[in-house]
Amino acid sequence: MSRAPAPVPYFDHNIIFSQPPGKMYSNAVYYPNWRIYRNQPPVSLNFDVISHVFYAFAWVKEDGTVYLSDEWADTQIQAPGAEGVPETTGCLNSFAAIKKRYNRLRVVLSVGGGGKGSEPFAQVAHHQSSRDRFAQTALGLVQQFGIDGIDIDWEHPSDAQQGSDYIQLLATLRAYLPAPQYTLTSALPAGEWALQHINLAHAAYYLDMINLMSYDFSGSWVKKCGHHAQLFTPQTPHSPDAAISCHSAVSYMVRQGVPQNKILLGVPAYGRSFTGTRGVGHSYSGHAGEEGTFEYQDLPRPGATEYVDEQVGAAYCVGGDGGFVTYDTPRTVQMKANYVRQNGLAGLFYWTGTGDASGHTRKDRSLVYNGFLGLFPQ
Repeated sequence: MSRAPAPVPYFDHNIIFSQPPGKMYSNAVYYPNWRIYRNQPPVSLNFDVISHVFYAFAWVKEDGTVYLSDEWADTQIQAPGAEGVPETTGCLNSFAAIKKRYNRLRVVLSVGGGGKGSEPFAQVAHHQSSRDRFAQTALGLVQQFGIDGIDIDWEHPSDAQQGSDYIQLLATLRAYLPAPQYTLTSALPAGEWALQHINLAHAAYYLDMINLMSYDFSGSWVKKCGHHAQLFTPQTPHSPDAAISCHSAVSYMVRQGVPQNKILLGVPAYGRSFTGTRGVGHSYSGHAGEEGTFEYQDLPRPGATEYVDEQVGAAYCVGGDGGFVTYDTPRTVQMKANYVRQNGLAGLFYWTGTGDASGHTRKDRSLVYNGFLGLFPQ
């Protein structure tokens, strides 16, 4: 990934938007289908604290046909059961079975994703015939597996025409998947550089929620080490990249006409590594981990010390084999949950639920669990 986000102005993080009374919040996770191959079947998630699962990913052909990206994982592999959930074949069938036990759970099929997954969107969204085929075949998969809706993960409309076509695609989908029977969402980046071609108010009209990907603010594409999912912009950002934050992204969406209660704030269940650095605002020499990342369940690194910056709402560890690793912790997720409540947002989502610390013995470290506690304090 290489990109240079446009500068974002500093926002006063004391600004609080209006909060609707009696709000119910979503606590959602993405489940990538390939995690079944890492011994993380659908039943490995903690459904006591999850409202939505976004099943990633289905893909789309150039004629608009939506299809499963891995038939073996999606429909054929043995998926183990659990208490009240029978063993079955395929992850999608497993989620359908899980829904019968957790009857408030919404399972949404996510279409697209990074790289190859998003390549056909521009052509498909440009023609009404392929938009119709997209909606028809997407609805067919939803009905086939007894799930609840579609999530569009087009990364991302890159000019005004594609932005207009994206809105037309959402309008077509909403006609085929009416609310409230079906859930329709879309994942969108946090940077204005990526959102500038989309009429966000029009998008929000058709969508139940916008999954705001409020992470990857920093990484191998920036010149200096920085936090990759900070809640607030620092008082004096060291670069335009460092001015981007969850709050700046939410503020931009609200200014563009998106209702606060349709914004789902994204939380990364992974960290980004910078080696050979003295910390935020300093140069670095490289990265550790898998393509510069570590899953949250593997953090902090052995021998590292974990810290939280309460001013910007970011955490990191220093030491061990990762160097400086920027990520979220239970404390920063609680801060983000509080921000959601104060500002009347829709809730939180996590990319991914499978990257989280799991198991009953690790609840105190789980981002998803602590996010739920923050959204619904006792």
